[in-house]
Amino acid sequence: MSVTIYHNPKCTTSCNVLGFIRAAGIEPQVVEYLKTPPSRSTMKSLLKAMDMTPRDILRRSGTPYDELNLDDASLSDDALLDALEQHPILMQRPIVVTPKGTKMCRPSDQVHELL
Repeated sequence: MSVTIYHNPKCTTSCNVLGFIRAAGIEPQVVEYLKTPPSRSTMKSLLKAMDMTPRDILRRSGTPYDELNLDDASLSDDALLDALEQHPILMQRPIVVTPKGTKMCRPSDQVHELL
């Protein structure tokens, strides 16, 4: 099974999800999105696959969310995608892609639905 995880090794939830994937006998493609952020088109594809908007995946804690005034409801999806491109730390994690679907796996046990 082909599995990709958008991963932050400093995130406990992301590490737990990676552990669940490996415990299932799968070695996933690990994308450390802080080092290699997804392109805008990849981000749009991930969001579409999860039926989510850019606002749905924004992370506030430990990010420049407040400094960028991202709680402004008038900001367009394009403006939020710009922020995600410039500051990948804003992306909630982990996002897992498998043939069964694409999901933000928070809490970490949600990954089982994809394996």
